Formats: sequence, structure tokens, C-alpha cells
Amino acid sequence: MEKSAELLNISKKVVLKIGSSVLSNEKGSVNRETLKNIADQVKYLRDTGKQVIIVSSGAGICGVGAINKWDRRGDINYKQALCAIGQVELMEAYKRYMKEHGVVVAQMLLTAEDFRDCNRNLNIRNTLFTLIDEGVVPIINENDSVSVEEIKIGDNDMLAAYTAGLWNADLLILLSDIDGLYDKSPKEHENARLIREVYDLNTLVDSIEVGEKSAFGTGGIMTKISAAKEAGKHNIPTIIMNGRIQDVIVKVSNNDETKATTFLGFDIMSSR
Repeated sequence: MEKSAELLNISKKVVLKIGSSVLSNEKGSVNRETLKNIADQVKYLRDTGKQVIIVSSGAGICGVGAINKWDRRGDINYKQALCAIGQVELMEAYKRYMKEHGVVVAQMLLTAEDFRDCNRNLNIRNTLFTLIDEGVVPIINENDSVSVEEIKIGDNDMLAAYTAGLWNADLLILLSDIDGLYDKSPKEHENARLIREVYDLNTLVDSIEVGEKSAFGTGGIMTKISAAKEAGKHNIPTIIMNGRIQDVIVKVSNNDETKATTFLGFDIMSSR
């Protein structure tokens, strides 16, 4: 059995990060069919006895979809305004699709300062545990409408890793627009090789060629490597999957040879 399938089957507490590149279509607006499928997969995880926290990008894209404007995305104030509009749209969509499965969702908007401050950190943790105990699925995003450089986390890959550590998760899943980590960008090189398992993050960067990031996201493969490293500090493994593949989590869990990359820098299997 693939390590990714084994980890999915034994993990009980899962942080699921969904990138903007997964939620967007080619025009840069939100793909509701994908969002609905994510809700279906969350139900699958919960039906198999898992607790789930979602860290979701996509507020900016939803803002674009609401007012049909993207041309001023380089303007920080306009971008923050788009995120303020889009966060409402994003949560409305999650609420609708999760409600079809009888699942209640809750919104948490955070900044880096919330993780640095001990009191705020404790409050986040207590809120998360209370929501989970009540069967609610927390949906976390960075508070982009107020974040400036000093309090910005930078990317939701890292936000997901911080959340996983705070919650003491068993597994971090990063849904992206690629199958996993390649030795070079598969979008630019046909002979790119998928790295299925990673054990040594310290030497990994020297052995791969980093490609371009998504047109609609803020991160790239380096932020995912950084997130895996952060999660690894807490003995939490990370799996990168292609979130644009329908039912990708279910497929990986069933060990049907769906591609993925698993980050394992420690003896995780013996500790579960």
C-alpha cells in the first residue's frame, strides 16, 4: 500500500488546505462544481471517522466572480476589497454544499499576529476544539482584507501548517493544481518525474527545479515544501494531491494509483 493511502486510513484529525488554483476555472472565477466535490469528500472523510478542519483560499477569486473585475488585482487596497466581497461568497458556497450533507460550517479569519500572541493562540485552539466537539467544520482563511506585511502569514499553505500544529493534527493535506512534487515543473517539462515520498527536506530543494506559481494563487511549490517542513516539526506528515481530480482524496485513500507526494521525515507510521 502507498504511504499516502496508509496515512489517510489511519489518521483521525485532518487539516485540508484548498488552494485558489483548485477553486478557480480558466477565467479566474470560482469553480462551484469543484467546490461541491470538495464538500462531498469532506463528508467521505467524516463518514470514515475523521475530524476535519478546512483552510481555504479563494476569497479573491470569489470577489472577482461577484463583481467581474480582476484588472486592478495589483492594487493592494482593491485586492483587499475583493477579498472582503469574496469571503462572503466563499462561505455562502461552502455553507450551501456542506448543508447538503447535514454539516454546519464556521468561519475563522486569522493573521500571523494571532499565532504569535499567546492569548490569541490559546483562544484559537479553544475555539477549534469546541467547534470540532460540536461536529462543526471550521473553515479558516487569512484575514486578507486587513492583513498588511507586518501581520501577513503570506500563504495559506503555511496557515494550514500552523493550524495543523496548533490542533495537533494527524495529517495535513494540500490540494493543489498538480499531482504532487516533481523534480521540475510538469507544466514546463514533459519529462518531469513525480517524487512520491520525501524523507529529507534539507537536501530536497537542491535536487528540484522550481517552476512558476499559479496565476490565481499566492504560492508555489516552495510554500508547500515550507509548509511540510513546519508540519514536520510537530511530527505531522503532509500529502500533496491534485485537487482538480474529482474525488482525489477518496481515490488516494483507496490506493488506486492516483498520484500524490507524501512528506515523511520521521517515523510517523510507528507513532500512529
